[in-house]
Amino acid sequence: MSGVHDDVDLGHTVAGWTGCAIGLTGSAVIGVAMCAGWRPGLWLGAAVVLVGGLVTWALHLAGWGKPSGPRPAEQWDWRIKDPMTGHGGCLACRLVGRV
Repeated sequence: MSGVHDDVDLGHTVAGWTGCAIGLTGSAVIGVAMCAGWRPGLWLGAAVVLVGGLVTWALHLAGWGKPSGPRPAEQWDWRIKDPMTGHGGCLACRLVGRV
């Protein structure tokens, strides 16, 4: 199976993994709330998903995300912190005025 993706940058970053974990937790809360018929739980789960997006963005701006497009192979490890000089095609960087 390792040959399926060839040598590509799949974008594994601290920001990506953290946001994914928080979003998955929020989705699980929504699912449990739906099964239990607990309406406030739906809003709680939606809030957790929203927080996951904000945390991902904040970590990206702190340098723990990746620029748009492929990275050099030596930076594919998710523990590599980006020096954050601003990513040219990155919406998050443009929104805070880094580009």
